Amino acid sequence: MGEDTIDHADGGKLEAILQEELARESRALGSVVPVLRHLLASDGQRLVSDAVLARVRGMLSDLAAQVLAVSAGRDPALRGPEDDATSRQRDALVDRLAADSALLAFCHGLATEGLLAERLNRQHAIDPVLSPLLQELIASQQPEVAELAMNALAAQSRFIQSQRRMELPIGELPAELFHAVIAMQNGTDSDATGFARLQQGYDEAAGRLGLLARLVSAMRRGAIAALALDHAGLALFASALSVLARQPRHHAVLSCHEGQSGRLALGLRAAGLGADAIERQLLLTEPNARMATEIPVISSDRARHLLAADQVA
Repeated sequence: MGEDTIDHADGGKLEAILQEELARESRALGSVVPVLRHLLASDGQRLVSDAVLARVRGMLSDLAAQVLAVSAGRDPALRGPEDDATSRQRDALVDRLAADSALLAFCHGLATEGLLAERLNRQHAIDPVLSPLLQELIASQQPEVAELAMNALAAQSRFIQSQRRMELPIGELPAELFHAVIAMQNGTDSDATGFARLQQGYDEAAGRLGLLARLVSAMRRGAIAALALDHAGLALFASALSVLARQPRHHAVLSCHEGQSGRLALGLRAAGLGADAIERQLLLTEPNARMATEIPVISSDRARHLLAADQVA
């Protein structure tokens, strides 16, 4: 905030350090999808008590169950009972879903978000559903903002419940993933009418991520207030960071994970925050994080450039 001047000698040295740190963090993030795919395909995964892995497998299984329900002419929300044949079909479809890197990365991001929200609630009493900022937005004098905030609250409540049940409603997928998932079964020996009805009822903007993005947009310049994690809550914080730092939302979520402090600090700088504000956020996510006070030596534009040049899956 007003700290966009750079000492080129110090700035160049810090950029080199940041690029090295981002490369290290990217290697860690880039290994996630291949490792997940290996574990999901392995019989040994049953012995792995990893919460993220369990949630990803649960979400893929739930998506498969919904697709098969539509194939059979049923409401996907009801999933339906399974016999041995249906169970085998579901397992086969899960394997095909797990082969989609984009879908696997998306599910990993959701699982990470759900677990981070629980951790932040446990460690810092940050409510995973109703944050102070969301309460303020619900009370807004602008009817469209208040309505968006109420809808986002309901969607976030459903998300937390779904995560605890390891479920993922198919309508919560981004458009490209939604169409890719139903294409895996549509056109086989299935109910074409059911898939047509599902597609007609799909509205990306009405899903949780769509509502959060619209709410951040409706806040306009006030969206900077959502970059206070304890005030905004993780869901709104991640959406605002995504918009203001111009990075994919799941990257914003993953930057809040342990070991990704360099990415988070750089994202916050790209969004326009100064040293004190960046340090406050890092204290919530990773108290031992390095380089928080040095980040503002980099301009916001340069921080965005560094992030864009270091995109990971």
